[in-house]
Amino acid sequence: MQHSPTLAAAALALALSITCLGQPAAAQTFRAEVHGGLDRLSGDVGKSGLLYGLGAGVDVQLGEKASIGLEANVDLSTVDGCARGVMTPTDTLCAKVQRDLSAVARLSYKLAPSTQIYALAGYSNARLRLDYTPATGPATSIAGNADGLRLGAGIQQGLGGGFYSKLEYRYSNYEADTVRHQVLVGLGVSF
Repeated sequence: MQHSPTLAAAALALALSITCLGQPAAAQTFRAEVHGGLDRLSGDVGKSGLLYGLGAGVDVQLGEKASIGLEANVDLSTVDGCARGVMTPTDTLCAKVQRDLSAVARLSYKLAPSTQIYALAGYSNARLRLDYTPATGPATSIAGNADGLRLGAGIQQGLGGGFYSKLEYRYSNYEADTVRHQVLVGLGVSF
């Protein structure tokens, strides 16, 4: 599946420019957070591990209960595993997920004064390393970046003093039909 980073960046810029029209500067909230959780890479290798990273974003109020914003994340992963018998009974394919960069638009809705739910959509770029060892012949290694679409949803709970916690699910679909599922928790501050 091919995804265009230029198209994703243009969509995010358009979303932010539309929401900022006519909005006072006081309606903007900035966020910074640390997060971590479970990371599952689907496909031939299909391994699970942990992810951890940093995120930052800005939200603009659309009304009393809704807001829209942009968010960027930098994550690392421990997903690293091998599968045998991928193309022949005795070959081996190993995959290692390295870093993951993402930029998403986020739409939030307040359920209560300190609780909000949100949905997100945008662009993700993962660095992957694949090592293939055939039954006979030389091994092959490929490392590169994969562009993808990220979708997700979550709930964010205010803790007081500008601090918040969150629980989030992410689905990412990269080139060559590589899919990731992530469930994470985060702790952040808004100002």
